[in-house]
Amino acid sequence: MDVSLYYQEQGEGEPLLLLHGNGEDGTYFVNQISFFSDRYRVIAVDTRGHGKSPRGTAPFTMEQFAADLHHLMDKLQIQRAVILGFSDGANIAMKFALKYPDRVKALILNGGNLDTEGVKKSIQIPIEFGYRFAKLFAGKSEEAKSHMEILGLMVNEPNIKPEELHAIQAPTLVIVGTKDMIKQSHTEVIAKNIPNAKLSVIPGDHFIANKKSGEFNKAVEEFLWTNQN
Repeated sequence: MDVSLYYQEQGEGEPLLLLHGNGEDGTYFVNQISFFSDRYRVIAVDTRGHGKSPRGTAPFTMEQFAADLHHLMDKLQIQRAVILGFSDGANIAMKFALKYPDRVKALILNGGNLDTEGVKKSIQIPIEFGYRFAKLFAGKSEEAKSHMEILGLMVNEPNIKPEELHAIQAPTLVIVGTKDMIKQSHTEVIAKNIPNAKLSVIPGDHFIANKKSGEFNKAVEEFLWTNQN
């Protein structure tokens, strides 16, 4: 591994890893850290090239981010964890669960997608224009290059086939807002293809974990309580 990921840690007990969305960092989960840290060892990770984690030299892909998380778990001597991912964090969580199934105790997937078709056009089209524009200047500007890499994750990834999700055996909660930027039909495809996944839709947009933390945390808590073993 060529980077040492930054993370915030609070609480003791069963590990609960929090994976933020594109262009964000672990501070997005301030309301989850405070809520769950009295029962869990909560670890909010800054993905490679995000927040306080360095970019490093390895590929800037979700496969690499999943490998980075695996290395971090080894470093922290965490054998299995509950993983809660938001947006691109949910996509990384799916990649991780498919590659390292024995390291996942439970999955919470908030606002994830399998491919770009899952994102509403009103959101995806400006992202693609922004990516092409940043790509034009990436050779001349480090800022443009960084912007291109961040947007590239939403243009070129994650490319997961629905049938691949059949392999996920961990208890899974798929949770989204009623006005999410991910199409509800796409979210339903994710939930239907993960064996015995639970689908929860709560009032709000893509950012329910932050804006509607009361309802979000309650839904996650009930799911985790139901699946304790």
